[in-house]
Amino acid sequence: MRKLKNKELNRLNLEEFKSTKKLPIVVVLDNVRSAHNVGSIFRTSDAFLIEKVMLCGICPTPPKNEIRKTALGATESMDWQYFENSMDCIKTLTQENYHIVSVEQTDNSVDLQNFVIDKSKKLALIFGNEVNGVSDECISMSDEVIEIPQHGTKHSFNVSVSAGIVLWDLVKKL
Repeated sequence: MRKLKNKELNRLNLEEFKSTKKLPIVVVLDNVRSAHNVGSIFRTSDAFLIEKVMLCGICPTPPKNEIRKTALGATESMDWQYFENSMDCIKTLTQENYHIVSVEQTDNSVDLQNFVIDKSKKLALIFGNEVNGVSDECISMSDEVIEIPQHGTKHSFNVSVSAGIVLWDLVKKL
């Protein structure tokens, strides 16, 4: 067994990526403050052919060296948009008929393992701030809330880890 070289991975080039059909999923970052987390989520979104990343509020935006460091070029491949606040972003996505899903721990959240995707709907996934999570306003505007099951002593995952877990699961379900 040997590790493959990058040229053996048969990845899309930038032009091919841009013209490839994406999954009907957008990632919404609700006041994620770390540029490293934002960059990591860009990179994960690229890997799963996600349609777009929406940056809201205090989220750092490209070009920033800290984003570039973890995105490894994904800010060039991924479509993205900035909104001054998350509520305007969600209103726009609702008008565009996205099914709005927050990733958070709430009294009515659905365990990620039990979340069923309606394949006839486009999906907007909201990931929240590193300290405060998804804002109450965003949760109130959501159609559903999903929760990643956890069994240890910690109450949450890092937001970029959460995005990776959720996107992996949803891509498998699609």
